[in-house]
Amino acid sequence: MLEDDLRQVMADETARLRAAPDLVDRVIRSSRRRRTVRTRYVAVVAAAAVVGITVPTGLTLASGHTVVPGPEAVMASSDSTASAVPQPFEPPPLPTPSPTRDFGDLGDGKAFGRVKVGYLPDGLQWSHRSSDWGDEYTTSWNYDGDKNGFYCVQIFVHEGQAAQRTREVVQSYRDKSDGEEATLGDRTGYLVTQWVGEDGGKGTPTMFLTMGSDRMAEIMLSPFFVKDLGTREAVERELKKIAQGLTATDGDPGTTSEAPAPDGGDVGKATEAPAGG
Repeated sequence: MLEDDLRQVMADETARLRAAPDLVDRVIRSSRRRRTVRTRYVAVVAAAAVVGITVPTGLTLASGHTVVPGPEAVMASSDSTASAVPQPFEPPPLPTPSPTRDFGDLGDGKAFGRVKVGYLPDGLQWSHRSSDWGDEYTTSWNYDGDKNGFYCVQIFVHEGQAAQRTREVVQSYRDKSDGEEATLGDRTGYLVTQWVGEDGGKGTPTMFLTMGSDRMAEIMLSPFFVKDLGTREAVERELKKIAQGLTATDGDPGTTSEAPAPDGGDVGKATEAPAGG
């Protein structure tokens, strides 16, 4: 391998020249950070030039530049005679990432992916934002339907392996006694405030809802919307009502529930919600 051969030659030469034996390694490691083959070639030539070793013939740097064997280890250019110092490297531009898929026009936004929202707080409109990563997808609602505005309510749905990862997150909250269990009809949830103290904020109230063995929902209220709700009781009431009304549309067993009554009254087997304010 080229690197092994260079290390051996380097060891022989450095015994006489007192250059650092790991010079090639250092230069190559540095070049790897640039993640380009061309940079590795430049690094090898730079190391060879420092200790005056012979570089294998035929090592090509780029069009118009070749390595000349011999103790001088200079680069020959088809246009001009160059010095042994490599030209400054300009990394190629990174590829533009593909845009995240979305759901297109969802109307009122209440049906997205494989779920349907049965209840939202009064005065909210679909934000015209959504994302679909396959086993995870999301959308949100705010006051004016502006896709560039703040969200008030956001729902993430996690399926398959993503659901398992979300269960592990919930278990980590349980292990720290952070949050509390919630009974939502014939389903269970976990109520917790996430990210407390980040950026000086009071955190994001979140309801994790188990929608079956292969699906979890994560329902969040923004700190901005929490201020409008005013009290902790109102925040918890709205999270529970949204969770109760969230149902599956693909017939997955154990993922359906009746939508909460508009006045926050009894819903199926659900516990009585606090009186609305």
